[in-house]
Amino acid sequence: MLVLLGKVGGIEEYRVIEAVRSGKIKQPNVAWAIGTCATMFTTGVQLGHAGSMSNSDLETADAKNRAMRGAEFVVPDTFEELPRVLKETYEDLVRDGTIVRKREVEPLVIPMDYKWAQELRLIRKPAAFISTISDERGQELLYVGMKISEVFREDIGRGSVVSLLWFKRRLPPWATKFVEMVIMLTADHGPAVSGAMNTIVATRAGKNLISSLASGPLTSGSRFGGALDLDEAASMFSNASETGSTPREFVDQARKNKLISGISHKIKSVNNPDLRIELVKEYVRKSFPSCSLLDDALAVEKVTTAKKILSS
Repeated sequence: MLVLLGKVGGIEEYRVIEAVRSGKIKQPNVAWAIGTCATMFTTGVQLGHAGSMSNSDLETADAKNRAMRGAEFVVPDTFEELPRVLKETYEDLVRDGTIVRKREVEPLVIPMDYKWAQELRLIRKPAAFISTISDERGQELLYVGMKISEVFREDIGRGSVVSLLWFKRRLPPWATKFVEMVIMLTADHGPAVSGAMNTIVATRAGKNLISSLASGPLTSGSRFGGALDLDEAASMFSNASETGSTPREFVDQARKNKLISGISHKIKSVNNPDLRIELVKEYVRKSFPSCSLLDDALAVEKVTTAKKILSS
C-alpha cells in the first residue's frame, strides 16, 4: 500500500496517476491533495512553506483529488477522514491476504547526548590517571578490591590497611603488627635532626603548612645520615644478604665506596643502645618466621664495633 499526500500547484500527482494506469505502480494507493480551501478565496493564495499556488484549474487540489479518485485511488471526501480511510484500507488488505502482518521491529534507542549526560552527572570524562590500589568509582571505596565497609567490619587494623595500599595484598598478622610498631616508634623523631630543622626553618620563614612539612622528608636522601637513611640501609643489607657476602666482605666493600647506612648514631651505641631498636629486635626474634637479615645486620655490627672503622 502506498500513501500519497499531494498539494495544490504542480502536476507531479498526475505523473503518479499515469504510472498507476500504465502498470508501473501496482500497489493500492491512498491519496489526498491538500489545499482544497484555496477555492474559498477570490484571488490566488500561496499555501505552505514553499508558497504553492495553482496556476490553472488542473493544478487545484480539488482537480487532483478527482483525478486520483478516477484512477481508482482511495481518496477520502475530506482531509479529516484520511486516518479512518487509511486504517480501513489497511485492514481490508490484511483480510484478503494482500498484506501479511509482520512483527514490529523495536526502534533503536538513541543514546543520550554526551554533554547532556555530563550535566546530569551520569558519565564523566576518562581519568587522566588510574590507581591500582584504591578505587572509588563504584558505590563503595575499594582498597585493592576490599570494600571499605569490610575493612572496618573485620577490624583489620592500620597495619593491614598499609599492607593493602603498599604491597597490594593482605600480609600475615606478624607482618602487619610490625608495620604498626614501626609507625608508632617513628611517629616523632624529635627536633634534633636536620629534616626537622628544615621544617622549623621553613615555618619560621612564613611558608604554608604543606610546604613546611614537605621540606623535612624531601631532604631525606642517601646522604641524609646513617641512622635515618632507612631506604639506603635496606638496599645495602638486602643486597649483601642476597649475594651471600660475609659481614667482613660487606664492610670491606662498603669502605671502598661509601659509609654503611643505618649503623652509626651520634649518641646511641652498643653500650648505650636505642630502646626503640631493642624493641624491634625483640619483636622480630619472637614473631618473624625467619631472622636471617637481622642476623646478618647484627654480625656487621660486631665487625664495625670491634674496631672503629667508619664514622658518619
